Amino acid sequence: MVNINPQKGHLLIAEPSILGDVSFNRSVILLADHNEEGSIGFILNKPLSYTIKDLVPEIEASFKIYNGGPVEQDNLYFIHKIPSLIPNSIEISDGIYWGGDFTKVTDLINTGELKTNDIRFFLGYTGWETKQLIDELLSNTWIVAKNIYSNAIIEKSDITFWKEKMLELGGDYSIWSNAPENPSYN
Repeated sequence: MVNINPQKGHLLIAEPSILGDVSFNRSVILLADHNEEGSIGFILNKPLSYTIKDLVPEIEASFKIYNGGPVEQDNLYFIHKIPSLIPNSIEISDGIYWGGDFTKVTDLINTGELKTNDIRFFLGYTGWETKQLIDELLSNTWIVAKNIYSNAIIEKSDITFWKEKMLELGGDYSIWSNAPENPSYN
């Protein structure tokens, strides 16, 4: 399950040693793209207090918004599993798609054709320049894992996701699953 060869669609799981980093402490990131020019991902398990109607008033729904990462946090991004309904989507892997026609997304939500388990919205994204992610992997910042959930990752991920991944990894990681987020609270 663990390797050092990240690929599009893989998960990056924050090592327990990432402490004090507000963006990445206990993060699970879906890699939306990874190539020789760099990498882009979205943090899956950091919900914000906003809903889609707070940010896009013409949408009459309360889909959660997640913190996708520290880059371009004034922009809204989305992943989904319904490319047949959302034109111009880019496949990440295993039936997960990124972006597409936002006007169509708005219409689909307002008509009730798009459900919360079909799409996930993010403010911002996580990005790495060429070789930056590999350097972070070599310094044991991230654990790379295959996405065993395929497109169900949209429904699966939530605030307890990091803890679940630590338990799956087992060994010393199991101990970290129950540690307080801030060790000074111990």
